[in-house]
Amino acid sequence: MYMSRCCPLMAIVPVSFFLTAAFFVLLALRKVTEKGLRIFGYVTVGFLLLSVLIVFSGVASNLGKGSFGMRCKMSQKMKNCGMGQMMDKTDMPEMEMMGK
Repeated sequence: MYMSRCCPLMAIVPVSFFLTAAFFVLLALRKVTEKGLRIFGYVTVGFLLLSVLIVFSGVASNLGKGSFGMRCKMSQKMKNCGMGQMMDKTDMPEMEMMGK
């Protein structure tokens, strides 16, 4: 249950990095006088903001589909099923020996 709420929050890390980098590029552009370097800075900021939009849209899409919760639930279910099968397989030979 905790992982289904936690997974979308993991997008905060790359988003905060991209937004921080965009802020500092814009801050540096205020002091630049060369036109070519200013254009490069604005293009870089555009790509950083585009990256933020891609991450946000991916999270929104996955939340809408419910794949974060399903992925976490399926991994927990597989772990539980695997443990149950392993226990059943190990218990079976012992029980057969005890019956004989």
